[in-house]
Amino acid sequence: MGMHLNEGGDELQENHEINVTPFIDVMLVLLIIFMVAAPLATVDVKIDLPASSAQPTPRPDKPIYLSIKEDGSLFLGDEAIQLAALGQALDQASGRDKDKTIFVRGDKSVEYAELMQVMDGLRAAGYLKVGLVGLETVGAQ
Repeated sequence: MGMHLNEGGDELQENHEINVTPFIDVMLVLLIIFMVAAPLATVDVKIDLPASSAQPTPRPDKPIYLSIKEDGSLFLGDEAIQLAALGQALDQASGRDKDKTIFVRGDKSVEYAELMQVMDGLRAAGYLKVGLVGLETVGAQ
């Protein structure tokens, strides 16, 4: 049992304990920020992707996703668009950078003719770099 007696001196004692409370507070705030921001960085259009055995490529910082749902409706990111307005919507999303890769996500029940209409729309708008997105099955056979 230790005791500390104040001998009446005016000098302050040095405290050798580290105060970690501010550090913990900062870490909790950062954790909450990342928990809120992570779901916002994904595309929320639900489609049933076909499987692919190709090696996955690195994902760019800000990918542009063009999704084709089962009923043939188009989504650029999370916004529904019409095929006629595809070029204008892509210009807004890419900042008129025709060299950006457009990632096409198509439901596996989408007919080939519908997919070709979308691909023709991309070509007509001047976007020739197209990446097709599928489920990764590399290593799982």
